[in-house]
Amino acid sequence: MIDNVIQYFETIDPVLGALYASLFTWILTAVGAALVFFVRGMNRALLDGMLGFTGGVMVAASFWSLLAPGIEMSEGEGFVKVIPVAVGFALGALFIFGLDKILPHLHINFKEDEKEGVKTPWHRTTLLVLAIALHNIPEGLAVGVLFGGVAAGIPEATIGGAVTLALGIGIQNFPEGLAVSMPLRRHGVSKFKSFWYGQMSAIVEPIAAVVGALAVTFFQPILPYALAFAAGAMIFVVVEEVIPETQRDKYTDIATLGFIGGFILMMTLDVGLG
Repeated sequence: MIDNVIQYFETIDPVLGALYASLFTWILTAVGAALVFFVRGMNRALLDGMLGFTGGVMVAASFWSLLAPGIEMSEGEGFVKVIPVAVGFALGALFIFGLDKILPHLHINFKEDEKEGVKTPWHRTTLLVLAIALHNIPEGLAVGVLFGGVAAGIPEATIGGAVTLALGIGIQNFPEGLAVSMPLRRHGVSKFKSFWYGQMSAIVEPIAAVVGALAVTFFQPILPYALAFAAGAMIFVVVEEVIPETQRDKYTDIATLGFIGGFILMMTLDVGLG
């Protein structure tokens, strides 16, 4: 089945492929968020395990899908070869660092007085959604720049690799959708609104994917930088946000095992299919 999907994406415009692939990741977020209609509550251990899983997928994708191909396609040898990836990685981390300081948001397991970004009277619901949206920006960019590399005709960027990355991100978006909708429901938000806000947290992914694909298509030399940029952004999110969210209760071991499982899954998918 995966082979058929890859063959289909090989027949369409890569930028359109980036849109379709990121819409897929958005849909899986919505499916996860929709579980709020069928379950009454979510065990904290399960939530921490799912967040750990998300972090593992993001870290594995950062290396296997982004940094390794970026280094491979960079010109030169030795230290010269790694400069574009190092620069792009730093810029990606600094980009999310800046957004983290400016954008008002509240992490899932954090208290009301621990909200970050500029001060705002916005409701807790909005701040929770913005926190997950911040997670999803680098994920959309990652999918987009890989498809953009295909559009630019760069051999190291393949449809298989791009589709595999989208699949991995989509898989980890499923529990992420529930991780948004269920806490909202727990705080008294209606089931429909909890679902709505949960799926809306991933709306930034198709936007970021198309922007990333178009940028690489028109400026081919930036691809190694762009791949590393997305990787740096994802690693920053994992270290600054995802991991701390899993370490605030007694289920840290479950979160760690979830992280390992997510890493193994994404690594397996990328090596096996990419």
